[in-house]
Amino acid sequence: MPTFNRLQAQLGGSAFEVVAVSVDRGGMKVVDPFLREIGIVHLAKYLDPSGEVPGRLGAFGLPTTLLIDRQGQELGRLVGPAEWDRADMVDFLRKMIARKPAS
Repeated sequence: MPTFNRLQAQLGGSAFEVVAVSVDRGGMKVVDPFLREIGIVHLAKYLDPSGEVPGRLGAFGLPTTLLIDRQGQELGRLVGPAEWDRADMVDFLRKMIARKPAS
């Protein structure tokens, strides 16, 4: 979460957003204090109270990260933790953001 927070601070805007969806069964009363405790200030708060999002996305391991383009097409996914704010990752994502949509 902290790397996503920093990534959103660096790249967030109209062309890029980190969408972190919590599947915590305790709801926002659990999620809010956790996010405050670890210093998450740049991410919007999304909660899946139904618990259906992981199954619908085929995300069977946590965390699962999906890279989705403007047309809603999945460009890639990674199951497991990663350092999303590393310089090489930020450079890669900048290139993905700058890409022209496929015709």
